[in-house]
Amino acid sequence: MLSYRNRLLLIGGVVTLAVLGTIFLQAPQPTLTVDELMDERDKHIDSEVAVRGEIRDGSINESTMTFILEGSEYDLIVHYSNAGSISNGLGDNRTVYAEGTLRTYDGTFFIEADVIKTSCPSKYEEQV
Repeated sequence: MLSYRNRLLLIGGVVTLAVLGTIFLQAPQPTLTVDELMDERDKHIDSEVAVRGEIRDGSINESTMTFILEGSEYDLIVHYSNAGSISNGLGDNRTVYAEGTLRTYDGTFFIEADVIKTSCPSKYEEQV
């Protein structure tokens, strides 16, 4: 039978390994800007990416479930049909976080998004 001290050390070691395993196995994707992603697009093709950018005015198309994220130099199409629930905050000139797979078709790059998050406008509005 293990002594009390040895049991505590064993339990502590197991908990430490579990925490480290969770951190390394489920580490979040680093969030890239549209320009950072497109500068290294060949490196990220067909892999999971996380990108943030601002939605271009008038680019939200609810019938095709797409919108365009703007960067300084590049634009990126986001397909959000697989993205579960989308908040009501999806609108023009809004900053958006999109997580999904970077794809290409006929030279056009796009993200098949699994996750779409928008910033909360009421959080930044002045209270009256």
